[in-house]
Amino acid sequence: MQSLFDDSIELDLPDSDICYIPRFLDRLRANHFFDVLKNNTPWQQDNITVFGKTYPQPRLTALYANNDKPYSYSNITMHPMPFTKELLEIKDGLETFAKVEFTTCLLNRYRTGSDSNGWHADNEKELGENPIIASISLGAARFFHLKHNTRPDIKHKINLQHGSLLLMKGKTQHYYKHQIAKTAKAVEERINLTFRIIK
Repeated sequence: MQSLFDDSIELDLPDSDICYIPRFLDRLRANHFFDVLKNNTPWQQDNITVFGKTYPQPRLTALYANNDKPYSYSNITMHPMPFTKELLEIKDGLETFAKVEFTTCLLNRYRTGSDSNGWHADNEKELGENPIIASISLGAARFFHLKHNTRPDIKHKINLQHGSLLLMKGKTQHYYKHQIAKTAKAVEERINLTFRIIK
């Protein structure tokens, strides 16, 4: 797997350990993975309850793992499918770079600019105390927003490019929330792979 790490960017944000690699996957590989995952993944759309109101989650999801441990968030419990050949190929390259073994991958599919993921932290108890979250983006670029939990002046956004990797480690999930906001702009589809370790 060709990887271009010479342009990696360490985000200079307090109380965080975040690295962005714009070209983790070369374009041909990223194109291939996007097409295969879009067309071959059994996408689902769960209902989500926020402030007492239930509505369809504004994106499609799928969960894969090398075990049978479920993953729960926002009163949704997902049960994993076995990793596919393509996901294992991505996972192997990612683990070589991050020097950690991931157990689970949550896929999100954003079909239009109306699909989104609201403010949250990846801090579910099954992820452990200082979870490592590796986020690979395929397809259309979307802005990834970060905000500090107790310091409202600290905000940041990154335009996550096709084939990029965002690696969040340390205490990032304790101090920050993140989101993919809706946009009125016409955007193509995006698939996001978030690799994690289920304890």
